[in-house]
Amino acid sequence: MPTSYTPSGVAYDRAGPPGDLPVVLIHAGVADRRMWDSVWPSLTAEHDTVRLDLRGFGASTRRPQAALSPVGDVIDTLAVLGVERCHLIGASVGAGVAVETALVRPELVESLLLSAPGGTLIADVTPDLREFAEAEDAALARGDLEGAVEANVATWAVGPGRNADDVHPTLCEQVRRMQRLAFENTAEWDDVQEDEIEPPALERLTHVTVPTLVLVGELDLVAIHDAAGRVVDAVPGARRVDWPDTAHLPSMERPADFVALLREWLPSAMSRADGGGAA
Repeated sequence: MPTSYTPSGVAYDRAGPPGDLPVVLIHAGVADRRMWDSVWPSLTAEHDTVRLDLRGFGASTRRPQAALSPVGDVIDTLAVLGVERCHLIGASVGAGVAVETALVRPELVESLLLSAPGGTLIADVTPDLREFAEAEDAALARGDLEGAVEANVATWAVGPGRNADDVHPTLCEQVRRMQRLAFENTAEWDDVQEDEIEPPALERLTHVTVPTLVLVGELDLVAIHDAAGRVVDAVPGARRVDWPDTAHLPSMERPADFVALLREWLPSAMSRADGGGAA
């Protein structure tokens, strides 16, 4: 499939039967839109589906003209595509972007599925998150790009309590390739400021009114489990699902199970949005 671009340079794909509300996929911070490759055929067989590369990731290489705004790029992409309402599915950093989009433009969002909530949804720098950040920072400071990439692979693809032999090698290689490209894309972006919504999303979770599902891998970082708990406690009616023997990228580790979860969730979310009560 050839890559499409918005006028502002955001790369995206769109496929699937028109008619129902689109499903929009927002990738993790260690990935790009290719992280959805394993679920893309199943989703696009059943749903009008959009996936995009946030600016600085994948094929979205154009430097922002002003402050970097992931939420703005999502909203702009949906406007270009004529999407007036959709289901937002966000992984990690993408989950934070999805929640922020629901707060900034609530009329755009029918439901949220947050797969390992991260990014702006992380409240505490827990010891495991601090260990990762220090390893990545130290590698980048000494110009060791490969070391920084491997810190990300070990933390987010392999996860605490496992070693690389416990994970399918394809998963690690996919993350390795996507994370390296993100570092390369933004190598000269040190002076780019990021636009942050105010008040922050964590302070406004009670204002999220759409059906929300939170998916967490048992082997993910403490910081992610904490973020998931905060979201479920604050967002009215939010539901949580925990998968055993899974780390930070559930949709990549267990694509068939992720598609099955979506098949169960989307009709339930539509029913709840229409006033059908809790799932």
